[in-house]
Amino acid sequence: MDETIYESPIGKLLIVTGSMGLAEISFADSLEQELGGSEVATAFSDECRRQLDDYFAGRRQAFDLRIDLKGTVFQLSVWRALLAIPYGATWSYGELAARVGKPKASRAVGGANHRNPVSIVVPCHRVIGSDGGLTGYGGGLWRKEWLIAHERKISQRYVDRLPLF
Repeated sequence: MDETIYESPIGKLLIVTGSMGLAEISFADSLEQELGGSEVATAFSDECRRQLDDYFAGRRQAFDLRIDLKGTVFQLSVWRALLAIPYGATWSYGELAARVGKPKASRAVGGANHRNPVSIVVPCHRVIGSDGGLTGYGGGLWRKEWLIAHERKISQRYVDRLPLF
């Protein structure tokens, strides 16, 4: 596994890649001391950085990266469903549970969402409470709010440019 740090507008991200693809993106505000020179950039991590640059600049709405997710069958089904949430949109935990065929499993879906190892690329930040409120996010609620607002702003910019009929 190779690790590198990416400086994003919402803090440092740890990018971990392996031979099968992207294994982890996590928030790593104080991680640089722990890496201590073992940071390795590869062609794959460089591509991940380029796509993150495009995402944060508003030029990318979906990622095109090989992802190497490891989890239970249920977790993998939840993480796949997260990829179906449209850019700039949000789903509730209940909606996500229904999408994976477990309409009464909102709490289990929340647990799987919390264990998503590839933040931003697998957009767990797009899941909100049934009342529309922001709930739990490993990177902190301020980051979740920032990511949702960023996507909505970019989506609105796109809608504003559509021709009127």
